[in-house]
Amino acid sequence: MRIAFLTAPEGVEQIELTDPWRAAVAAGHEPVLVSTRPGAIQAFHHLDKAEKFPVQEVVGETSAESFGGLVLPGGVANPDYLRTNRKAVAFVRDFFDRGLPVAAICHAAWTLVEADVVRGRVLTSWPSLRTDIRNAGGTWVDEQVRICDHGPNRLVTSRRPDDLKAFCETFLDVFARTSKETV
Repeated sequence: MRIAFLTAPEGVEQIELTDPWRAAVAAGHEPVLVSTRPGAIQAFHHLDKAEKFPVQEVVGETSAESFGGLVLPGGVANPDYLRTNRKAVAFVRDFFDRGLPVAAICHAAWTLVEADVVRGRVLTSWPSLRTDIRNAGGTWVDEQVRICDHGPNRLVTSRRPDDLKAFCETFLDVFARTSKETV
């Protein structure tokens, strides 16, 4: 399965990109780095610059139709930028409209809030997003990982880098089950 990993040109928390990416590859999936412009994205270790990664596809030139699922890594700057980019927000919303599975960790829920897809859903995130999620009509819970089956697609959310092992195992299981159900 092709899995889109959507990031801003800079500000993604590197471990929240690389751990799920490696897990997807190990499970036999094809992760694809999607961003809002071509070139490379700049990852961070919290506030310090880390590695750069090549963008493979650009929002506005690709669509959810060519993927089996979406992963939204966190970091504070990453979703803060994405939620202000109308093409990125539309790209995220398209996965929900098509009933495709989505996984988001840490601050990535901000992008979900902006895409107006949390209403009626139960999700977790970095704790500071609790009020944003509630104001957008969602229910926030403090759990390591949460699966929400509200609507036609499944949403997997997680709180922080410490939860990455559970996040990766859960989203890969959910994406695999969803893929089998649609065959």
